[in-house]
Amino acid sequence: MDGNTRFGLDKKATLLGPVRLDSGAEFAPVECAYETYGTLNADKSNAILICHALTGDQYVASTHPVTGKAGWWMRMVGPGKPIDPARHCIISINVMGSCMGSSGPASIDPTTGAPYAMGFPVITIADMVRAQALLLDYLGIDILEAVVGGSMGGMQALSWAALYPERVRSAVIIASTARHSAQNIAFHEVGRQAIMADPSWNNGAYYGREAPSAGLAVARMAAHITYLSEEGLTEKFGRRLQNRDAKSFGFDSDFQVESYLRHQGLSFVDRFDANSYLYITRAMDYFDLAEPHDGVLAKTFAGTKTRFCLISFDSDWLYPTAESRRIVHALNAAGAAASFVELSSPFGHDAFLLEAAEMNRIVDGFLRAGAGK
Repeated sequence: MDGNTRFGLDKKATLLGPVRLDSGAEFAPVECAYETYGTLNADKSNAILICHALTGDQYVASTHPVTGKAGWWMRMVGPGKPIDPARHCIISINVMGSCMGSSGPASIDPTTGAPYAMGFPVITIADMVRAQALLLDYLGIDILEAVVGGSMGGMQALSWAALYPERVRSAVIIASTARHSAQNIAFHEVGRQAIMADPSWNNGAYYGREAPSAGLAVARMAAHITYLSEEGLTEKFGRRLQNRDAKSFGFDSDFQVESYLRHQGLSFVDRFDANSYLYITRAMDYFDLAEPHDGVLAKTFAGTKTRFCLISFDSDWLYPTAESRRIVHALNAAGAAASFVELSSPFGHDAFLLEAAEMNRIVDGFLRAGAGK
């Protein structure tokens, strides 16, 4: 690790800011929880920012302190992997609005001494990126060799290239989109309503008392379905029964898929905050990269010198390949350097988190081709 105490595992910085939000408000101070892996080289040219998805966090390649599980992207990040601490200084930041140490609804409002709860400002993906830029300033990193992310992480990577093109040499966007569709918004709204319908939600003021765990679990179950594919669900579960030889003719978990979703929901509430789920899904729903540019996505990237690599999966119906192609067409229209590939996988949207040798080869080749440029 870098000898600078600002680098390493389980780091946290309180930055004076302010972060100027898309809503017109300003937020300060802003806390950023983050981790770094590897060493920043002498000319500070080897920094790679990893952006996480909705329920992800900064523990991209280290043990999660709550679940005890390995980092969520150790298939991509680590020794001998495409993003290697032997070559890169890797930074992963818990997004603003989340609940693993960065400023969010559960954080203490310094003006009241109580959690912000629903007093936390509504934020956007761009606001998250602005907070990340403040942290990179604090770390003394002006230029990123690459910014890499899947799903919501891809939205952040695109926003980095749009907001700070002079700071981003390359961007890797995996299983993502330049805007949230009506279908995406609809699924998120079901989850938010499940949380807010839980009697324990108490208009967001549940800290120090029973949390809206049932509502959050249902929200997670609904969302998790969108991360999978019909082919993957059928292959993994089919219509097989769960620990029984016949239907119960009741409402217990008769089917394996029901038991699986309930497990996903219940395990999620142990590591995530319900209010953060509300805020981050709203940020994703507001995401439309072309909106500030008269709805013309190509204008977003006009004159950019950033190199782009986009990857989609053929079974991903949450952010289907057509969404990646739309971005590529806009990049081509803007004269940007862009490569694109659709990979075949039975695992739906979650494919970017799973073992994918071809994806790793593509990312590794792309990063090596741009190293030092």
